[in-house]
Amino acid sequence: MFGNKENSSAHGATTLIAQGTRVEGDLHFTGSLEVEGTVVGNIRSDDQSSRVRVLHGGLLEGEIWVGDVVINGHVKGNIYAGNLVKLASKAVIEGNIHYSLIEVEKGAEVVGSFVLEQASTNNVTNFPKEVHNADS
Repeated sequence: MFGNKENSSAHGATTLIAQGTRVEGDLHFTGSLEVEGTVVGNIRSDDQSSRVRVLHGGLLEGEIWVGDVVINGHVKGNIYAGNLVKLASKAVIEGNIHYSLIEVEKGAEVVGSFVLEQASTNNVTNFPKEVHNADS
Protein backbone atom coordinates (compact mmCIF):
# COMPACT_ATOMS: atom_id res chain seq x y z
CA MET A 1 0.00 0.00 0.00
CA PHE A 2 2.66 2.58 1.00
CA GLY A 3 5.56 0.99 -0.85
CA ASN A 4 3.96 1.17 -4.29
CA LYS A 5 4.62 4.04 -6.66
CA GLU A 6 1.63 6.32 -6.95
CA ASN A 7 0.97 8.39 -10.04
CA SER A 8 2.98 11.51 -9.19
CA SER A 9 1.68 13.38 -12.23
CA ALA A 10 -1.64 13.79 -10.42
CA HIS A 11 0.23 15.84 -7.78
CA GLY A 12 2.47 17.91 -10.09
CA ALA A 13 6.21 18.40 -9.72
CA THR A 14 8.00 16.61 -6.88
CA THR A 15 10.41 18.30 -4.46
CA LEU A 16 12.73 16.05 -2.42
CA ILE A 17 14.40 16.83 0.89
CA ALA A 18 16.99 14.05 0.69
CA GLN A 19 18.33 11.91 3.51
CA GLY A 20 21.14 13.77 5.29
CA THR A 21 19.66 17.18 4.39
CA ARG A 22 18.41 19.57 7.08
CA VAL A 23 16.13 22.46 6.17
CA GLU A 24 15.23 25.15 8.70
CA GLY A 25 12.31 27.46 7.95
CA ASP A 26 8.77 27.26 6.63
CA LEU A 27 8.19 25.60 3.25
CA HIS A 28 5.42 26.73 0.87
CA PHE A 29 5.01 24.55 -2.21
CA THR A 30 2.73 23.14 -4.89
CA GLY A 31 2.79 19.62 -6.27
CA SER A 32 4.39 16.91 -4.17
CA LEU A 33 6.97 17.18 -1.38
CA GLU A 34 8.91 14.17 -0.13
CA VAL A 35 10.89 14.40 3.10
CA GLU A 36 13.64 11.85 3.71
CA GLY A 37 15.81 14.26 5.72
CA THR A 38 14.92 16.77 8.44
CA VAL A 39 12.68 19.83 8.20
CA VAL A 40 12.45 22.23 11.14
CA GLY A 41 9.55 24.50 10.27
CA ASN A 42 6.01 24.37 8.96
CA ILE A 43 4.99 22.90 5.61
CA ARG A 44 2.09 24.52 3.75
CA SER A 45 0.36 24.36 0.40
CA ASP A 46 -2.78 26.26 -0.50
CA ASP A 47 -3.26 23.89 -3.47
CA GLN A 48 -5.81 21.27 -2.43
CA SER A 49 -4.21 18.66 -4.73
CA SER A 50 -0.74 18.95 -3.15
CA ARG A 51 0.76 16.08 -1.18
CA VAL A 52 3.44 15.70 1.49
CA ARG A 53 5.15 12.38 2.18
CA VAL A 54 7.39 12.04 5.24
CA LEU A 55 9.27 8.86 4.41
CA HIS A 56 10.85 6.35 6.81
CA GLY A 57 13.85 8.10 8.38
CA GLY A 58 12.37 11.53 7.66
CA LEU A 59 11.69 14.01 10.48
CA LEU A 60 9.46 17.08 10.53
CA GLU A 61 9.48 19.39 13.53
CA GLY A 62 6.57 21.68 12.66
CA GLU A 63 3.05 21.62 11.33
CA ILE A 64 1.70 20.33 8.02
CA TRP A 65 -1.12 22.18 6.18
CA VAL A 66 -1.71 20.26 2.93
CA GLY A 67 -4.43 18.40 1.00
CA ASP A 68 -2.94 14.88 1.22
CA VAL A 69 -0.45 13.67 3.83
CA VAL A 70 1.37 10.32 3.87
CA ILE A 71 3.56 9.61 6.91
CA ASN A 72 6.01 6.76 7.43
CA GLY A 73 8.53 8.83 9.39
CA HIS A 74 8.38 11.10 12.45
CA VAL A 75 6.30 14.28 12.78
CA LYS A 76 6.51 16.51 15.86
CA GLY A 77 3.60 18.87 15.27
CA ASN A 78 -0.02 19.02 14.21
CA ILE A 79 -1.24 17.79 10.84
CA TYR A 80 -4.04 19.58 8.96
CA ALA A 81 -5.07 17.59 5.88
CA GLY A 82 -7.87 18.90 3.68
CA ASN A 83 -8.35 15.54 1.99
CA LEU A 84 -6.56 12.44 3.26
CA VAL A 85 -4.08 11.30 5.89
CA LYS A 86 -2.30 7.95 5.51
CA LEU A 87 -0.22 6.66 8.42
CA ALA A 88 2.10 3.81 7.50
CA SER A 89 3.36 1.21 9.96
CA LYS A 90 6.50 3.14 10.97
CA ALA A 91 4.75 6.52 11.39
CA VAL A 92 5.24 8.36 14.68
CA ILE A 93 3.12 11.48 15.20
CA GLU A 94 3.50 13.74 18.22
CA GLY A 95 0.58 16.08 17.66
CA ASN A 96 -3.05 16.29 16.68
CA ILE A 97 -4.30 15.08 13.31
CA HIS A 98 -7.08 17.07 11.62
CA TYR A 99 -8.48 15.03 8.73
CA SER A 100 -11.39 14.42 6.43
CA LEU A 101 -10.38 10.83 5.53
CA ILE A 102 -7.78 8.73 7.34
CA GLU A 103 -6.04 5.41 6.81
CA VAL A 104 -3.89 3.90 9.58
CA GLU A 105 -1.67 0.83 9.28
CA LYS A 106 -0.95 -1.46 12.21
CA GLY A 107 2.14 -0.19 14.05
CA ALA A 108 1.61 3.55 13.49
CA GLU A 109 1.94 5.60 16.70
CA VAL A 110 0.02 8.78 17.50
CA VAL A 111 0.54 10.80 20.67
CA GLY A 112 -2.28 13.27 20.20
CA SER A 113 -5.89 13.50 19.10
CA PHE A 114 -7.71 12.65 15.92
CA VAL A 115 -10.00 15.51 14.86
CA LEU A 116 -12.55 14.87 12.12
CA GLU A 117 -13.14 18.00 10.06
CA GLN A 118 -16.62 18.46 8.61
CA ALA A 119 -17.04 18.52 4.82
CA SER A 120 -17.64 22.28 4.79
CA THR A 121 -14.32 22.96 6.57
CA ASN A 122 -12.04 20.33 5.09
CA ASN A 123 -10.40 22.64 2.56
CA VAL A 124 -6.78 23.41 3.42
CA THR A 125 -7.24 27.00 2.28
CA ASN A 126 -9.86 27.47 5.02
CA PHE A 127 -7.25 26.88 7.73
CA PRO A 128 -5.89 30.04 9.34
CA LYS A 129 -2.69 31.45 7.82
CA GLU A 130 -1.04 31.56 11.25
CA VAL A 131 -1.46 29.24 14.18
CA HIS A 132 -1.32 30.74 17.64
CA ASN A 133 -0.11 28.52 20.44
CA ALA A 134 -2.84 28.12 23.07
CA ASP A 135 -0.16 28.26 25.78
CA SER A 136 0.94 31.78 24.72
